[in-house]
Amino acid sequence: MKLVLLGAPGAGKGTLAAYLIEKMGIPSVSTGNMLREAIKNQTELGLSAKKYMDAGDLVPDEVVIGLIKDRLAQPDCANGCILDGFPRNIPQAEALEQAVPMDCALSLEIDDSVIVNRMGGRRVCLKCGATYNVNSAAMAPKQEGICDNCGDPIVIRKDDAPETVLARLKTYHEQTEPVKGFYENLGKLKVIEIDNDFERTKQLACEALGI
Repeated sequence: MKLVLLGAPGAGKGTLAAYLIEKMGIPSVSTGNMLREAIKNQTELGLSAKKYMDAGDLVPDEVVIGLIKDRLAQPDCANGCILDGFPRNIPQAEALEQAVPMDCALSLEIDDSVIVNRMGGRRVCLKCGATYNVNSAAMAPKQEGICDNCGDPIVIRKDDAPETVLARLKTYHEQTEPVKGFYENLGKLKVIEIDNDFERTKQLACEALGI
């Protein structure tokens, strides 16, 4: 199954993808990782992408689509993949569908207020990288503001600050959320309503995908 995961920043796509990768036995295909790998290996597409990145420009969709086609031709993708970070808008979805048609798009629906609360509670230790969430008893540090592992202070990342999260959500609703309609028109959209219960999210995802 070639699957696209859709959902707002902080909806839990990465966590669900990790579960589905193991359950379905298919790889996650990250556009960011593909770009870095192609540049490292100095492939034709990688060198093309590097020119744009070195100039501070966005890598054109046709280059990214080419990378995706090459990646999906590799043996580990014989039974499908989970696409991570692409498409982000309707033109990208249209180009992807022409080049490599997806089998399904799974959209994770969650209220913005839940995301703001979840991401606003995240804390990270800059020394050892440990992560916490002060809004979750199971993920909170033992001592307020202090890392359990190394004793250094834990901080809120700029990306997790409420004003930043709200700005990212605004961009998502304006640019990426319409992609749901594109896949719905193709009869490929599955939607699940989620919250902070990951076990329930896994169950709903499996039911929607028939796995």
